[in-house]
Amino acid sequence: MEKIMWLVLGGVAFVAALRAGDSQRARLVGRWAVGVLFIAFGAAVNAIYVTVGTDAYASFADASPFAFVRDTWESLVVPHQGFFITVLIVAEATAGLLVLAGGRMTQLGLVSLMAFHVGQLAFGGVLWVWAPFMLVTLGLLLRAERCAAEAELARPRPEQGLPGPTELVADDGPLPLPGRTGHVDRHA
Repeated sequence: MEKIMWLVLGGVAFVAALRAGDSQRARLVGRWAVGVLFIAFGAAVNAIYVTVGTDAYASFADASPFAFVRDTWESLVVPHQGFFITVLIVAEATAGLLVLAGGRMTQLGLVSLMAFHVGQLAFGGVLWVWAPFMLVTLGLLLRAERCAAEAELARPRPEQGLPGPTELVADDGPLPLPGRTGHVDRHA
């Protein structure tokens, strides 16, 4: 079930990321898809696995082409999976919450998830397809978030002492056109 949800939410995030540069709605959909993916189907699923005590992690590194990764996983992570998977759970939940937070926190969450997926490449197998797919998705979302933040910073604000749209019209009528005397006869 969780693998299906990873594909569904990953697909939704990818499609949203493709449009996120032009659409605030797409940016928010992508943000929520990634956040839910890592909170519910990352952290929560791993918490259930650790609590139930399954052997889900024993063969995780078997597909790695690197002996160092396979040996370290088997000798260090598997015997202490309670500790290491708890660290993973905290990291996934934190990154998911950061992505949902908005602003710079979203950008920080996306960057941390990109680093996470670069690390997944060492495990080989299906992760050599999934991790690059998610790196593209997260990169597009990050670019859209940064562009939206820059556009927001560039937008003038009346509270900063800049004229707002209602402050450009004079109280006594329209401003005179260039080349005119400036006298407007209201009684004519």
